[in-house]
Amino acid sequence: MKTTLEIDRQIYELARGYLPSLNIPGVTQALIEKYLNPPHPRPTSKDGLYLRILESAQNAHMKAGVIGKSIGGVDKLAPVLIGFNPQAVLARYGDNWQDVLDQIEKELKPRGQIRKMPQSIWPRYCRTILSAARFLEQFESADKFYDWVDFFERDERARASLPMLMDREIDGLGFALSCDFLKELGYANFPKPDVHLRHIFTELQLSPVGVDDYHLFNAIIRLARHASVTPYNADKVFWLIGSGNFYDDPLIGEIGSHEKDFVEFARLKIFEDK
Repeated sequence: MKTTLEIDRQIYELARGYLPSLNIPGVTQALIEKYLNPPHPRPTSKDGLYLRILESAQNAHMKAGVIGKSIGGVDKLAPVLIGFNPQAVLARYGDNWQDVLDQIEKELKPRGQIRKMPQSIWPRYCRTILSAARFLEQFESADKFYDWVDFFERDERARASLPMLMDREIDGLGFALSCDFLKELGYANFPKPDVHLRHIFTELQLSPVGVDDYHLFNAIIRLARHASVTPYNADKVFWLIGSGNFYDDPLIGEIGSHEKDFVEFARLKIFEDK
């Protein structure tokens, strides 16, 4: 009977080599390796952090299509959000998300229908805009924010409480998107428990069916530790299989999801080797 450590390590190794084994043009092992370390330099200002939060906040379900694509990217919000200045945003709009949405409509003219019921996507995103500004105004500078995050990252026992706290502080961000924001700042110990990893982990019995974000987050960290890689690395290996999105390589682009085929492949390999 294999141990959890052995299963975790084997599934990770199968995942790391899976897409290159499919002989998809351009999808080589070297390409996979390129995605396995955080690539983005950290913003040096709170304005830059604000933009990053708002980019992560639209990376869920239909939000990216409704928000980013309708205005040409989240960065196009700059004139509405006074250059992504949290203090200026709060001074201009206070707690009035309707004013934010009105200004977005006036200045950016988003494509498509804008639904204005409080729980519709644009109103919810405008509330995220304001609560993210309030959250960042707790910190004197970007460096003070990084000092705060460093405290949580150093202690594995406390780590998951940071995305939980951000979930409570920033309306509409949630645990998974808080992790997305942190890992794309270069914090390699905050994997995103997204839909692709949820499917792969539950189907391969790496975590229970119906697992919540907190426990899936810890399962990814466990597998990464057993495979002797960072949680960011493990996150990306499975995410690339699930999403098929090589976002930094436009000549390859999106190759489609291969998560169902990978699950069947890995399941057979695990059972064959028992």
